[in-house]
Amino acid sequence: MEIVLKDTKSEYLEIFSLLDLDNIHETFKRFSSIKEPLEAKIFTVSESISSHQLAKLKTHLNKINVGSLRIYSNNRNTVLTGKSLKIDSVFIKEQEIKNKLLAFSSKKKDDILYKGTVRSGERISSNGNLCIIGDVNPGAIVSAKKNIYVWGKLLGIAFAGKSGNKNSSIASLYLNPLQLRISDVVAIGPKDKPKNCYPEIAVIDKQTIIIKPYIIETYN
Repeated sequence: MEIVLKDTKSEYLEIFSLLDLDNIHETFKRFSSIKEPLEAKIFTVSESISSHQLAKLKTHLNKINVGSLRIYSNNRNTVLTGKSLKIDSVFIKEQEIKNKLLAFSSKKKDDILYKGTVRSGERISSNGNLCIIGDVNPGAIVSAKKNIYVWGKLLGIAFAGKSGNKNSSIASLYLNPLQLRISDVVAIGPKDKPKNCYPEIAVIDKQTIIIKPYIIETYN
């Protein structure tokens, strides 16, 4: 079973496999902080899902504020079960399911440019670099496999180098986060507000996160 979660506001897309319907609490825990309505699409190939399992899945999706839910399956029992639970369920052929999943995967860009304020409870993630033109408020979480650039105030939680890249960095015009993480190194944000009026960047130096002026080199 493949599940596609989409945040219509930020166009954030998450695709993941759900192999065990009886132990799904941990799977959805990471989406619980998202306040904006989500769209969920479930794709199953030749899987017969019981009404008990599907009802449990629907309950967990409701807990993470899923406003729109649809099932695509080539198994008639799964489609009928979905309809009995008042879930929009569509019977399509196996190849059509694979084509739809491929189309969603192609939309998932490596680098993300987000314009606007990331508010408390919102979460934005990137498979490459993440550039935010706006503020990241306390309670918001931003993450990227590579680098994070915030052209505004970074007041929430930022996690760069999710893939384990210790050369990743976090830069901001106003760096005052609740927490910073680069790869497996974590640092709590400073208690005092920044007194500097220039951009700063957080990097790993000798297994410690340090903050220094962000100097952008220019060439004549």
